[in-house]
Amino acid sequence: MILNKLYIINNEFNTEVAQYNGAYKVSQGMLDEFGPKRVIDTPIAELGFAGIGVGAAMNGLRPIIEFMTFNFSLVAIDQVINSAAKMMSMSGGNFTVPIVFRGPTGSAGMLSSQHSQAFENWYANCPGLKVVVPSNPADAKGLLKAAIRDNDPVIFMESEQMYGDKGMVPEGEYVMPIGVA
Repeated sequence: MILNKLYIINNEFNTEVAQYNGAYKVSQGMLDEFGPKRVIDTPIAELGFAGIGVGAAMNGLRPIIEFMTFNFSLVAIDQVINSAAKMMSMSGGNFTVPIVFRGPTGSAGMLSSQHSQAFENWYANCPGLKVVVPSNPADAKGLLKAAIRDNDPVIFMESEQMYGDKGMVPEGEYVMPIGVA
């Protein structure tokens, strides 16, 4: 069986997103729905699982790499910028990297300076990356679907303070275009 999507996940205690359903419960139920071949817990090794994701994307999968917080993406920034973002250009167009790096960003209640930084501008100024920061639940659904379908690397940052927000979310197929304010 060929898998067309792979969800590779960072986890704090080797059981965070798949078995624990995520620190913020964003991935709740994914392990049950898609199984352990598609939802994978990994050791705390951001550089490693980001690199695995880039390689998987270059070979036809559409991985979603989750950082517990985008503060930890700095450990994997070489894979994000020097591999994912530059691969299409470096390969003369022979390889695309349809990958989504997602996770919470920005200030958060009582999580200290190491968990409350905002790196949207860093990534937005890197050629080859698209940066998405949804502002409400409907945008989150529509933009995440668009990010997964995009053939370029997408940084999908979710406001940590908005995880508890409620709002209308369209049912069925709902995709919002990336790059439209």
